[in-house]
Amino acid sequence: MASTKILIIDDEQDVIDLLSLHLRKAGFALSMATDGATGLRMAREEAPALIILDLMLPKMPGLEICKVLKTDAATRDIPVLMLTAKAEEIDRIVGLEFGADDYVTKPFSPRELVLRVNAILRRGKGESTEEKKLSIGPITLDPARHHVDVGGKPVRLTSVEFKLLSMLMRRQGRVQERDRLLNEVWGYESIIDTRTVDTHVRRLRKKLGKAADAIETVRGFGYRIREAKR
Repeated sequence: MASTKILIIDDEQDVIDLLSLHLRKAGFALSMATDGATGLRMAREEAPALIILDLMLPKMPGLEICKVLKTDAATRDIPVLMLTAKAEEIDRIVGLEFGADDYVTKPFSPRELVLRVNAILRRGKGESTEEKKLSIGPITLDPARHHVDVGGKPVRLTSVEFKLLSMLMRRQGRVQERDRLLNEVWGYESIIDTRTVDTHVRRLRKKLGKAADAIETVRGFGYRIREAKR
């Protein structure tokens, strides 16, 4: 783990010091940037394993950085963990819409943050290459190639979206509760708002396009996948 580098982009020195203390203790190597423009440049140059990104930054706001990172082929696969204030709910939702993997609200528990980082990095390692292809309606998912297509056209998903779709497809017809999805897809118990699940399902449906109705909402419980109409 010593070679696993995390880039911290935050302009509050006390937050940087707290993160540095606990992440180094957990065995990570670190880089730091205190403004948005520098952080974006370092993300491109260093290609870290994960970025911890504050949303309120000088020179370039965190949401804009997240958007740029997730639309650039060189950086879009780097996981992003957002740091937000509790009053910034709309920014958290927008950040998840842009492709951020998770968020932590300030003030935060350093132990919880390290758990989140480890969970994100574990799921970033991908699915088992021994799993067979899955096909439901026009959707085909290939775990070995980490590839999804709809009607023969490729669909690019984040690691979270891919794992979420894979789990729903493997359990076709069975309702998956939001808390269970948080535990199995995100890698931890429901210590965050389950609306995170809803946001990712919404993004996943948008990317699936004509096959979006394959994912059915079961009100009050969660989601399940069904045969999509061709």
